[in-house]
Amino acid sequence: MTAPRRLDHRAALEQYRRRAPVYDAELTLFEPLRSRAVAALELAPGATVLDLGCGTGLSLPLLEAALGRDGRIIGVEQCPEMLARARRRAAESGWGNLELICEPVESACLEGQADAALFHFTHDILQSEGALRNVLAHLKPGARVVALGLQWAPPWAVPANVFVLGAALHSVSSLAGLDCPWRGLARLLGEWEVETLWGGSVFLARGRRQ
Repeated sequence: MTAPRRLDHRAALEQYRRRAPVYDAELTLFEPLRSRAVAALELAPGATVLDLGCGTGLSLPLLEAALGRDGRIIGVEQCPEMLARARRRAAESGWGNLELICEPVESACLEGQADAALFHFTHDILQSEGALRNVLAHLKPGARVVALGLQWAPPWAVPANVFVLGAALHSVSSLAGLDCPWRGLARLLGEWEVETLWGGSVFLARGRRQ
C-alpha cells in the first residue's frame, strides 16, 4: 500500500493566498456537503473538535451550533490570508471558545486530545502522513474522524471526472491520490466507512480513532 506523500507547502500556500479573497464564493455550491460532513461528526455539546485546513472558517458556524458555548474548536490553517478571514468571522460572531493556529497541520502545536476531527476538502493534508499522524496523536480513543472531498469517479462517469479535474486543478497541489484520497487516514484508523456522492465525484468518509 502506498504511503501518503509529503505536502508541498509552498504550492498549497501560494494557491490559497490567491484564492482567499473569493474563496467563500467559490465554495457556495459545496455548502450542503459541509453540513453533511459536520453532522457526520455527531458532536456532543461541550466536546472539542479539530478543524483541519479550516480556511476562512466556513465550518465554524456549524461547529459552534453543534458544540455550544462550552465546546471548543481548534482550527488549523497555514495560509495567513485565509486565517485572517476566519479570525474576522469569529470576532464578528463573538465566539470565545475558538483557537486558530496559523501553521501547517504537520507541524501545528496541538495540545490535549480532541473528541473529533474534520477534514473538509483538504486533499493535500490527507496525502501527508506527517499531518495525519500529528492529528491522530491529539485525538482521544474513539474520537470520530470525518473527511469529505473530491475523488475520481468510475472511468465511465466522464462528466463527473471532468468536474473533478477542473475543481482539483483549482484547489490541490497535486492530483496524486485522487483515486482513493482517504487511503492514508483509513490505514491509521480502525473503524472506517466511505459514502460516494455527486455521481461518484465526492466522498464522505468517517471512522474512529482506535
